[in-house]
Amino acid sequence: MSVIVVGSILSSVAGNSVSGAVELVADGFLFTEGPVWLKAGVLVFSDIPADAIYRADKSVYRKPSGKSNGLTMDNEGRLIACEHWNRRVTREEPDGTVTVLAERYEGKRLNSPNDVVVRSDGAVFFTDPPYGLEGRPAELDFAGVYLLRPDGTLRLLIADFVKPNGLALSPDEKTLYIADTDGGHIRAFMVASDGTISDGRLFCNLPRPDGMKVDVAGNVWCTAEDGVRVMQPDGSLLTTVRCPQAPANCAFGDQDFKTLYVTARTAVYRVRTTVAGISP
Repeated sequence: MSVIVVGSILSSVAGNSVSGAVELVADGFLFTEGPVWLKAGVLVFSDIPADAIYRADKSVYRKPSGKSNGLTMDNEGRLIACEHWNRRVTREEPDGTVTVLAERYEGKRLNSPNDVVVRSDGAVFFTDPPYGLEGRPAELDFAGVYLLRPDGTLRLLIADFVKPNGLALSPDEKTLYIADTDGGHIRAFMVASDGTISDGRLFCNLPRPDGMKVDVAGNVWCTAEDGVRVMQPDGSLLTTVRCPQAPANCAFGDQDFKTLYVTARTAVYRVRTTVAGISP
């Protein structure tokens, strides 16, 4: 896999979380999203309009993908996908078959699951804005954030977001961060052992936040209109990583999890980090 240096890093005086330049990994896509570093040692990501999941070498991992958006892994290394068009969350089994994990809430179809994170006990948290409806009628009159318990029970956690999008857990899994793209902010919630959330607070404001990840130091890496914002655990800005195109999502990868991969419109970029990310 060849890379091309395409840009520099712009950082605040608060300190650097990255080293070196932003590099192009691959381009020529339609709209990239949902990167995840698999246990097999390969990066995969969604191309929503292409209805495909690709590897970094541009080979097809899965097509059709249900116009997948956010991707992650469960504790057994199985790929979890938010199928944007199919309005469901699925899991890929070792034999390649796809299992539906969630597609309805109280008998009504979900809007279009967007992004997802899995806790160490197997609990799945995901957001459900209406972006993927594309003119189809919604059956729910809210954009929710959900908990899918390991026993298959689906629970609505909160329904007062405008457009809930990226989400991530803190290193100790006691805080859940959720981005509200149209609201222009990230909120933080305390997470109980049963997965319920409470004590919601404003974590930070930023322009059109999207996908996010957390590093082992507890810093929150969130894509926004002006690049990848890196916030310290108290919500203060640490660094902004500028990309040639507006980023949509990000994920840590490589053997040491010190490379940040960024999906940005028609391309995928990467940059080395000084702190390791939390592996999915």
